[in-house]
Amino acid sequence: MAFNKTVLQVIPAMGAGGAERSALEMARAIVAAGGRALIATSGGRMTGAVEAAGGRVAIMPVHTKNPFGIFRNAGRLAALIRAENVDLIHARSRAPAWSALLAARRTQIPFVTTWHGAYRAGTPWKRFYNSAMARGDLVIANSAFTAEAIRAAADPGPRLTIIHRGADIDEFAPERVSPGRLAAIAEKWALGTPRPFVLLLPARLTDWKGHAVAIEAARLLTTGGRSGADGELRLIFAGDAQGRDGFAALLLRRVVDVGLERMIRFAGHCDDMPAAYAAADVVLSPSTRPEAFGRVAAEAGAMARVAIAADHGGARETIADRETGFLVKPGSAQALADAIVQAIDLGAEGRAAMGARARARIATAFSTAAMTAATLAAYQSLFDVRARAS
Repeated sequence: MAFNKTVLQVIPAMGAGGAERSALEMARAIVAAGGRALIATSGGRMTGAVEAAGGRVAIMPVHTKNPFGIFRNAGRLAALIRAENVDLIHARSRAPAWSALLAARRTQIPFVTTWHGAYRAGTPWKRFYNSAMARGDLVIANSAFTAEAIRAAADPGPRLTIIHRGADIDEFAPERVSPGRLAAIAEKWALGTPRPFVLLLPARLTDWKGHAVAIEAARLLTTGGRSGADGELRLIFAGDAQGRDGFAALLLRRVVDVGLERMIRFAGHCDDMPAAYAAADVVLSPSTRPEAFGRVAAEAGAMARVAIAADHGGARETIADRETGFLVKPGSAQALADAIVQAIDLGAEGRAAMGARARARIATAFSTAAMTAATLAAYQSLFDVRARAS
């Protein structure tokens, strides 16, 4: 659809993560449709990609949770809205949402929020803080799981809509990964020859993404005599600590304690995730807390790879258990190990067939193109309502 509006997205930082990726994808879609895309953020590694897509980045401290800082940011955003003739502001996190809400009210433009996850609300203050995200003229949930959490916490009524996040099926396409890109990943991961059976856990090193569960599952596999299908098994942690160096050290210590230094590799941040998925035989997402959407399962599916995810949160929507992947008991190393054995026992042909079904499912219901088109249509609906009211 044609879209000639200027949209300002507000997000704390443009590092690595699902919300950041969605902001970048929407910036690309807005520009491609004929609009102008601005992102207000404190910075991050993905700002260059926004500018390369034709968007503009405005650096300001929108990550602050300080009430005075939030109020000052409202003034900065209002000034930017007026200077750039912004038509709509879209917040993707709570602290920036308060600044964006105030700026939208001052400039009388539509205010949109996207909940990229459920927020804890144990106290009245916390519930009030979270409520900024439910005050949008349009409130977007990135999955049905997130929508239920929103309704339970602060039901915005008919202003709530579900727009699933998605995977870019053109970027995440097996046939587009060249042998050279695969070789570069294999060299970075030191896979060597003969090629081992590769398990990939692509996530930042944080305590709820399931790295500790995966380590215990790997230990169970080795003690049970299952080290791979046709050779050695490798478990690759693709993601950096993002300041959580203490937790990363704990993980490394556990790997050493159980004697799995050869099997488990800490590969750090990966700039070529399609190639990383292509280099994997099975992809793991054993998060101990529910993922609001579950980008890993969606991207792995788009790459026709078998994904094993914890049976909660958004993974229940993206994975059809035992048809396009496996869902396992959250936090259970034994359940994860058992599913890995089942995936190994499928053989290469069985995994390819399951992967093909996964790609078809993602392309049909969970693509980036569907997400961006639905979001642009939702934006336009707000403009249409205002036009009819004027």
